[in-house]
Amino acid sequence: MDLDRTFLRGSYPPLITPFKDGAVDYEAFARLVEYQIAEGSHGIVVCGTTAEPSTLSADERAQLVRVAVETSRGRIPVVAATGSQSHAETVWLTTLPFLLYHIPGRAAVSLDVDTIEWIAARLPTLVGIKQAVNDLGHTSQLLQRFGPEFRVFVGLEELSFPMLAVGATGLMNAVGNLAPRKIARLCEAVASGALSEGRALHFELFELNRAVFWDTNPIPVKYMMKRLGLIAENEHRLPMLPADKSLADRLDAVLERAKLEPVSLRAAAT
Repeated sequence: MDLDRTFLRGSYPPLITPFKDGAVDYEAFARLVEYQIAEGSHGIVVCGTTAEPSTLSADERAQLVRVAVETSRGRIPVVAATGSQSHAETVWLTTLPFLLYHIPGRAAVSLDVDTIEWIAARLPTLVGIKQAVNDLGHTSQLLQRFGPEFRVFVGLEELSFPMLAVGATGLMNAVGNLAPRKIARLCEAVASGALSEGRALHFELFELNRAVFWDTNPIPVKYMMKRLGLIAENEHRLPMLPADKSLADRLDAVLERAKLEPVSLRAAAT
């Protein structure tokens, strides 16, 4: 499937879902979309695993996509994550063209290159994959088999720079909720051949990249977003719970070392 050369390239942060008193806070979500655009992200992902999709209804997921599309107004692309425990729900939610999400840690299934090729032969609207797998060899095989136009997005923060360096298209990283401008610049640096700058950003972001997985995603991300002023409520839906004091203390220290500036919700919406 032919795609515009710039489409599905760069940093596409998977946005969190803000809640207020148990309900999805769509106004807060719209502000987060505006914040990503202002900070230079190349696109966004809605209802990815960072968004706690297993706790959302199909209608809520669809509405989040609508809000993202209406708020972005064509300024950046919106990727709608459609995977779920229900095949029927996934089919109902799915849009085209589509990316596979390779995440053996959550799905308990690994996709080898031959399987992906079998899928691609039957579904010409398959345009790429999000790689949440600790395997640079697998990524190299994919790019060798499908060519550089096959969109490979990095889904493991720690491998952002190494996977981009071997040819990945971009990043779909939870840290993009916290430091979107730096993540976008990392993509741009590697794409332009500025590997020294990319390597420097990799190590600048490295502790933050590790910290977001000190508990189940997005527990650390939401805590740090609240501390930075990006969301008013650090709220989850069961079975997830907010960060406990021990984790919060560790994350506070990470934020201090990362020197991320607080952001007001009003400023994010302008």
